[in-house]
Amino acid sequence: MVAGPSPAPATDMDNQPIGVLDSGVGGLTVLSEIRKELPEESTIYIGDSHNAPYGKRTPENILFLSEKLIQFLLDKNAKIIVIACNTITVNGIEKLREVFPKVPIVGTVPVVKMAAAVTKNKKIGLLVTEATAKSAYNQNLITTFANDCDVTIVGTNKLVPLIEAENNKVLPKVIEEELAPFKEKGVDTVILGSTHFPILRSMIQDFLGPKVVVLDSGGAVARQVRRILTNNNILSDDIHPTHELYTTGNVAPFSQIAKKILKDKFTSVSSVVLE
Repeated sequence: MVAGPSPAPATDMDNQPIGVLDSGVGGLTVLSEIRKELPEESTIYIGDSHNAPYGKRTPENILFLSEKLIQFLLDKNAKIIVIACNTITVNGIEKLREVFPKVPIVGTVPVVKMAAAVTKNKKIGLLVTEATAKSAYNQNLITTFANDCDVTIVGTNKLVPLIEAENNKVLPKVIEEELAPFKEKGVDTVILGSTHFPILRSMIQDFLGPKVVVLDSGGAVARQVRRILTNNNILSDDIHPTHELYTTGNVAPFSQIAKKILKDKFTSVSSVVLE
């Protein structure tokens, strides 16, 4: 599911890049979908791995850090901002739209509506960070779109740091411990409510079993970006798009994860310090 766009007038900036941000490497899963959906668009991505995970931070601190990330992308002439992070979206997207009213901002939220349509036994599992689990935005999604379902929420801050560090030895055990409530409740549909979690899709699917449907937001976000660019008449026609990746953290692990997610569309990673 995608948080709707901010209004923006059409401008002559067709070939300027799409700006994508996340608390770390997780948003690369969304970036990958955007590149598939819009292959002629240039992109700039920044992941704030130095300050990850955002799930343990206060809404005020999340907003403070997110403003820096958005400003970085705007300084790079981004024509649209994609918040490829559920935690940032549910804790501050409306405030961010107020701070940056001149650029369309697309958020990422758990696909609760999709899960409610897919589930057969009306039992849904929602895997999110603790900050997302506590947010009123998240609860409103459930009330609005899955009021007739039994939704089991697991808020965890254990998985994101392990993903950022590529700690694959520990991950299977932590997944088993954290996702145990889903098996206990007999859910038939699980929502990956953090853009980091699709990186673990195969491990999660193996634990839950083949009969459980696992959903994430990447494709929906990419389609929403296309709709906004089309409506604002700023789709690119560049046959040689460029792609830039930045991290506030350690370049080496970020690069390794980027290679796995983006594959042949991988580009080099640059380190950046946000003032």
